[in-house]
Amino acid sequence: MKKVAVMTDSNSGISQEDAAKLGITVIPMPFTIDNVDYYEGVNLTQEEFYKLLDAGGDVLTSQPSPDSIMDAWDNVLKTYDEIVYIPMSSGLSGSCQTAYMLASDYDGKVFVVDNQRISVTQRQSVIDALELAKRGKSGSEIHDILIEDKFSSSIYIMLDTLKYLKKGGRITPAAAALGELLKIKPVLQIQGEKLDAFAKARTLSSGKSIMFNAVRDDANKRFGGLDPNNIMIYVAYTAGTDVEAFEKEVKEEFPEFEITRSEPLSLSISCHIGRGAVGFACIKKLRYDEC
Repeated sequence: MKKVAVMTDSNSGISQEDAAKLGITVIPMPFTIDNVDYYEGVNLTQEEFYKLLDAGGDVLTSQPSPDSIMDAWDNVLKTYDEIVYIPMSSGLSGSCQTAYMLASDYDGKVFVVDNQRISVTQRQSVIDALELAKRGKSGSEIHDILIEDKFSSSIYIMLDTLKYLKKGGRITPAAAALGELLKIKPVLQIQGEKLDAFAKARTLSSGKSIMFNAVRDDANKRFGGLDPNNIMIYVAYTAGTDVEAFEKEVKEEFPEFEITRSEPLSLSISCHIGRGAVGFACIKKLRYDEC
């Protein structure tokens, strides 16, 4: 049986400390802020990032360099036979396509999984891959299972401000100004490839209701039923959120579920949505015994 390693990037929300506990490698995502280079979780913490963001820093996201990816792969392949590499969705970054090209030089030892996930859903793919590897699945088999399962998750995020969507060019200044005037709380969704608009709420309460109902619909209509034996529910957030209060509301809405609170959303997402955002995700459980 081949020894299979699992790797991902910091968009999964897995810290370097958690990676060590899980026995995986997490490649940090690079940032340039005011012409200074940073790496998430290495020399850029959540607190440092938001301090720079609040100060109006010019934040540019990037993808890991080919050398950094290959160096990480080469190091892992000293002790493992194969690698399952799970980067962020190809619809949100070019890093996945870069990894595909690099993997072609590794003689079938590196399997890049573009299962179009990010954050808590990407993290769950890592957990699933680790469990499948423990059960003796090969890198190729794990890749195929995760690809087949890639659309079995949903993320909804309600923003507190339109400032960073405007700054990133995702909405026009006029639309942002009108939205701020009307105190609109946009609800965004991640369904596979990219971050999209989903709905507009006038109050925090209505925005949360929109997310709760959307998850119910997805679970019942797409994922086989809203059942704790079938679905996992996650709470996600950015800095400046009363996440304990939001988690309590989620528990009241879904009392039969064990709610998992993620680490704060990765900086690659946070730079586009800013402080005060709350997220809500559901993931269909992967049935390992049926794979």
